[in-house]
Amino acid sequence: MENVQEVEVVAQEAQQEAAAPANPQQKRNFRDNNRPDRKGGRRNNREREVREDDGLIKKTVSINRVTKVVKGGRTMRFSALVVVGDGKGSVGIGMAKAAEVPAAIEKANLRAKKAMVKIELLETSIPHETIGKFGKGHVLMMPAQPGTGVIAGGPVRNVLEAVGIKDIRTKSYGSNNPINCVKATFNGLKSLRTREHIAALRGKKVDEI
Repeated sequence: MENVQEVEVVAQEAQQEAAAPANPQQKRNFRDNNRPDRKGGRRNNREREVREDDGLIKKTVSINRVTKVVKGGRTMRFSALVVVGDGKGSVGIGMAKAAEVPAAIEKANLRAKKAMVKIELLETSIPHETIGKFGKGHVLMMPAQPGTGVIAGGPVRNVLEAVGIKDIRTKSYGSNNPINCVKATFNGLKSLRTREHIAALRGKKVDEI
């Protein structure tokens, strides 16, 4: 009787090995998934990604460590600069400080959501050339033909991608500080005006402009 049971166990193991894939990595995953008593272990990367289902594009531009000197010593905190947009013409920027990096990013995201403004676009680009200024930072933004792509640096690119601009040419002058670049880009985008907007302000038709 015992011999019969041993034969059945060997047959089951042989069937499992035959069903297992030949690739070593796939074979290892197959073996781990068929363990009924398996606990913990490495999970799929998709299970680790937790995204908010609000349809917003959130980009962390920079994280700096700041130190405040007080009577009792030094207090270290973290400052986060975040850009939030919907990819359809709305964008906002936020800055916040906290004792931990995740808390600073979360506070900055909330402030950026509250500060979101609508940017006037022309299809996948901007309606006209503009220069954004903030402090010593200047960002020149020029319209581009479809298929050009986003020609911009890191901080400027984050703002443009969050807005939803796909074709644009930019050039940054002066300060290359991420805060100055982001705010200069934000100010330049807010100054954009379409023909329809200008015609409405002047009380004329679009053809008369």
